[in-house]
Amino acid sequence: MPTAVLRALRRNHAAKVAVGVIVLVVFVGLFAPLISPHDPNLQNLDLKLRPPFWMSGSEPGYLLGTDKLGRDVLSRIMYGTRVSLLVGLAATVLSGLVGAVIGVISGYYRGWREQVFMRLADVQLAFPSILLALAIIAVLGPSLFFMILVLGLTGWVSYARVVRAEVLSLREREFVTAARAIGDTGPQIMARHLVPNIVAPLATIGTLQVAAMIVAEASLSYLGLGVPPSVPTWGSLLADGQLYLRSAWWIAVFSGAAIMMTTLAINVTGDLLRDVADPKAYTR
Repeated sequence: MPTAVLRALRRNHAAKVAVGVIVLVVFVGLFAPLISPHDPNLQNLDLKLRPPFWMSGSEPGYLLGTDKLGRDVLSRIMYGTRVSLLVGLAATVLSGLVGAVIGVISGYYRGWREQVFMRLADVQLAFPSILLALAIIAVLGPSLFFMILVLGLTGWVSYARVVRAEVLSLREREFVTAARAIGDTGPQIMARHLVPNIVAPLATIGTLQVAAMIVAEASLSYLGLGVPPSVPTWGSLLADGQLYLRSAWWIAVFSGAAIMMTTLAINVTGDLLRDVADPKAYTR
């Protein structure tokens, strides 16, 4: 799998750029306290709404300008990267674990377990995930932990459905039949033979899910239901800049560009992994 990914990456120039963007975003997120030019929450009303460095009236040292409180936009975007990556990765891992467990159990045992889990999935699909997350967080209150928990527990359905379909095919294969014949129990068969064969589709879905979680976090933060207001996020930057689109467009535009480029890069990388994992779509 890693060799196939590298071979496909060499042929796909768009994916090379996407991986480069992801590496840059991860680097900024990890080292934001060391490389950011200013404290993201440091206010200076004498410098409020200063434009980026190439425009007249800009302030030296504030490359992307300042917001309504004189805070450095570049520093806030850098620190917002940390929140977006943390929420995106943690919520994706949580939803992937929940969905994989439900999908494996439903596909292998079938019967009433499958009916219960799949009907539960149908019920959840009847409610838009973002609206469900909004309702729960509105009750629990803005919190990074609650946001990760809610997004993770509302994103398991796609994993469960894909894993269940894969397991339904795998459970009839010869190696599973042989495992039953030598006395392996259901949990042993699932752990030893089924789970290793669903890693590739899980990785593909997870890559695309990270981008969806980042957008969901930005949406909740934009509405004021994400992390506490003292924590800079891309969504809160968009919310701060919506009233200044004519006079201080850079507040919203640069944070929006960060969201767009990051999610686009992750989606392109996810498409690459999907092509590698799908032998019908990718010629080795």
